[in-house]
Amino acid sequence: MTLTATLAHIDADQSNSLARLKALLGFPSISTDPAYAADCLQTADWLVEDLQSIGLAAKSHPTQGHPIVLAHHEGPGPHLLFYGHYDVQPVDPIDLWDHLPFEPFVDETAVPPCIRGRGASDDKGQLMTFIEAMRAWKTVSGSLPCKVTVLLEGEEESGSPSLVPFLQAHKTELGSCDVAMICDTGLFGQDRPAITTMLRGLLAEEIVIQGPCIDLHSGSYGGIAMNPARVLTKILGQLHDTEGRVQIPGFYDAIPEVPDNVAQQWDHLGFSDMEYLGAVKLSKPAGEADRSGLEMIWSRPTAEINGISTGYTGEGFKTVLPAQATAKVSFRLVAGQEPLRLRRLFRDWVRAQVPEDCSVTFIDHGAGPASTMDHSHPAFEATRQALSEEWGKEAAFIGSGGSIPIAGYFQTILGIESVLAGFARDNDAIHSPNEKYDVECFHKGIRSWARTLEAVGNMNVV
Repeated sequence: MTLTATLAHIDADQSNSLARLKALLGFPSISTDPAYAADCLQTADWLVEDLQSIGLAAKSHPTQGHPIVLAHHEGPGPHLLFYGHYDVQPVDPIDLWDHLPFEPFVDETAVPPCIRGRGASDDKGQLMTFIEAMRAWKTVSGSLPCKVTVLLEGEEESGSPSLVPFLQAHKTELGSCDVAMICDTGLFGQDRPAITTMLRGLLAEEIVIQGPCIDLHSGSYGGIAMNPARVLTKILGQLHDTEGRVQIPGFYDAIPEVPDNVAQQWDHLGFSDMEYLGAVKLSKPAGEADRSGLEMIWSRPTAEINGISTGYTGEGFKTVLPAQATAKVSFRLVAGQEPLRLRRLFRDWVRAQVPEDCSVTFIDHGAGPASTMDHSHPAFEATRQALSEEWGKEAAFIGSGGSIPIAGYFQTILGIESVLAGFARDNDAIHSPNEKYDVECFHKGIRSWARTLEAVGNMNVV
């Protein structure tokens, strides 16, 4: 069988695959810092050359920011769009790294062995699992089991400002794909493969309560003058009730329940609230009292206070009534919640609680809706079966507490669903010093995509 030979080649070629990953990790492709613009360009060029070397028609497309790499390979059956990003987070604080972040190496002393370097897990190691799977198929059979388009961007870590215009400009070309594959997620626990089908959205708001025109002496004005800090903390204190429910009217309108088949999968994942919270020295869930831990972090909306600033916070003590108090509040949104509507509801709720002698202004820090994948698409089950066969455990459809906007863009701009399947582990230290990617995850990730390519090639798409 061609798949058997392809998997055998992947095993035999592991050292070369790691060498290619190390070469890619050596580029300091930090998208947020203009000083690394040339490095981002070189990274894109390296990827173009590597994709061309395995027979894809690859090209680097300039944008207002960093280049987007687009590559195509003809093939039979369904048309698969693979997405990854080659840019990485800054390395600060550099003094917390045990090694130079852009001099990657395989750490054989680690248990399990891993490759260390910035971008090892997010997302260079992950995107290379797919490229290496294609390389193996091409080496063994000279072709791929399905038609493939690869899209690699260089601005994911800086908000993807060039991506939407690029998708809109290439809508006809990319919209012909049957399904997208995104490798920017992780395993559930240490070794259970997972496909993310729910991504929460995000709304970020800053509240500014203004009271007197200047800070006031608390002995002269305390008691008679309204204190903005008192106003703000009262509002924030009423954001949740004693059962953990958000108190903004209309907040929970139109939120769907998790489908029964997905809820049953979650029940069998063995998630422990105590273990999850215990890792950060906590013990009791603080969300909606009638919801499970996985529901709280995957399928229920949240309102969280991210920061408060008011009055004197320096050394010693200063007895003032502050003239101003501010807070930053973020909301993780789920399907059914429209971000701009929620912003209006939140602001109206806050305004209704501001007393006569104070005023409130709001600062918008961004908004994006949740994304829910239609996992009835045959690519989801095909991928789930492929992952289950490789990892020896049944792959699960899971949610994610975070946000991956690209999945929503593929839905709204291209009209296609996204299968989010990745092989990162929770301890990979992404965005942090000493980032790593386990060699096992890299190797089995390549094998997983090799199996998935065949599974997708065999599926029926109407």
